[in-house]
Amino acid sequence: WLENRLPAPATRADTRGTQTRKKEFHHSSRQPLVGDWTPTDNVVFMTNYTKAMTEGYRENLKNKTLTVVTIGGNPYCMEKEEKERTDENSDVQYKGYVVDLIHEIAEVLGFKYTIKLVEDGSYGRKNERGEWNGMIKELIEGKADIACADLTITYEREAAVDFTMPFMSLGIGILYKKHKKEPPRLFSFMSPLAMDVWVYLITSFLGVTLFLFFVARFSPYEWVNPHPCVKEPEELKNNFSMKNTLWFTIGCLMQQGCDIMPRSLSTRVLAASWWFFILILVSSYTANLAAFLTVERMVNPIESAEDLSKQTKIPYGCVKSGSTEAFFRNSNFSTYARMWSFMESYRPSVFVESNTKGVDRVKKGDYAYLMESTSIDYIVQRECELYQVGALLDSKGYGIATPPDSPYRSIISDAILKLQEDGKLHMLKERWWSGKGKCESGKDTQKVQGSASELGLANVGGVFVVLAAGSCIAIFICIGEFIWKMKNIPRNERDHICVELLREIKYVICCYGNTRPIRKVSDVDGVIQPGNGLPFMPLTGYQDMNKDEEKERDLVRYDVDRDDTPQKFTYSNDSKTNIYEADYYSNYKASDV
Repeated sequence: WLENRLPAPATRADTRGTQTRKKEFHHSSRQPLVGDWTPTDNVVFMTNYTKAMTEGYRENLKNKTLTVVTIGGNPYCMEKEEKERTDENSDVQYKGYVVDLIHEIAEVLGFKYTIKLVEDGSYGRKNERGEWNGMIKELIEGKADIACADLTITYEREAAVDFTMPFMSLGIGILYKKHKKEPPRLFSFMSPLAMDVWVYLITSFLGVTLFLFFVARFSPYEWVNPHPCVKEPEELKNNFSMKNTLWFTIGCLMQQGCDIMPRSLSTRVLAASWWFFILILVSSYTANLAAFLTVERMVNPIESAEDLSKQTKIPYGCVKSGSTEAFFRNSNFSTYARMWSFMESYRPSVFVESNTKGVDRVKKGDYAYLMESTSIDYIVQRECELYQVGALLDSKGYGIATPPDSPYRSIISDAILKLQEDGKLHMLKERWWSGKGKCESGKDTQKVQGSASELGLANVGGVFVVLAAGSCIAIFICIGEFIWKMKNIPRNERDHICVELLREIKYVICCYGNTRPIRKVSDVDGVIQPGNGLPFMPLTGYQDMNKDEEKERDLVRYDVDRDDTPQKFTYSNDSKTNIYEADYYSNYKASDV
């Protein structure tokens, strides 16, 4: 190579004064001096040899026509429509990111180019015999000068051809179809709470109702005089019948209240526990119901590559003879190795000929496609029913491939670096990725993570503990009230406390009714006390009226005339006289006279 390019020899004197023939060799007559050759010292290159050679190659590249091989695919290289085509030259028959990138590089370096599609439609893969296919094969065989496409830089390809610096960074992602939004259910109001919470709530409601019923019947302070005006009643009444108790608990549950309220300390403790239980549960239900009504819920069967590898219901694959296939085939990571074993053994085959066919298969449903994240970003901007699952599986880049030891690699890398510094690479990506997108968001993973979730038993289990603790405390207080009641009865008028306790439990369990005969209790002075026998807890509504101070009331009735004149009643006392007029239907009207 040097002998064919050596110019005429030149004679120079060395430092020792002897004449030695030296040859100054150039790459061409237009290129600068790169070194000297002598028979004794052989080749002596100049210190700026690399820079000089690069400048020489750059000058040689100007006005030269390069053959660019690429592969079809959105948005990198697409055929123009009929109305967009021209007959000037072949390169204008295509459009896309790669076409614009080659055009920008050609503007910087000043060369011409022609674009052709790869013959076998493959990126490049080495088979068992060490033979390459696709664009890598055409570069090795000299059918193309450069290969510009969404061609991933890999170790295996780098050993066969040369790559420029990456013009785009990316990683492997998972493309999947969104699940359709579920229509509202008839009982969607039950969604804020899990099913087990609803079961426990109904059980607690019935349990508290029965518990309050028995505690109220067992407590002596819930048996009151049904007629407060009667000083010595014959029987006492308990307002907490089964129907009233059920109405009380359901009124509290619906936060509507009830006209029956507990009187004794034990029933009040139990009621307070039930109220606290309802307060927390209803507040949690209301807050979570608002989230369910405002947040769109999306159910996704897979959230990451780990989820994808642990199931076999949804098949997944990638493009055939691509870098993604090589990544899984050569990976030693357990998850990716398991995924490759599944893809290789699954039938029918999960591998596709191109990204377009892979996307079409994803649209049909029940298929996940593994592809570069840049292509996924482009697709999800235009196909709103698709989205990217999880994070990227790796990190790599796209580069322009050249034949081995090509002098144009460093020159094209410098041009790519200049385009990156000028912001043109970013402008090209925005033009072809986001410029014509119709979807609002390319990724819905954040929406899935931010959706509302039902409250399980672990979230609201504490209120059940509070309710159970309040019920237990109410039992002990109720027993204490009964013992206190028995202590106030003389020993000769009652049995042993345990016997009385068992008798009372039997009376409560057998449900003999809401009334019971009053028990006459003698105090220490032998005076019979009416009611419940507690001087410090008088009967509700009872007033000891002094008959000497009571005013006499007269009621005078006049007969009704035949012409239906109103009846007249006269009520007299010391201060005034009221005349009540009543019509035929006894609707009274009072006036002071």
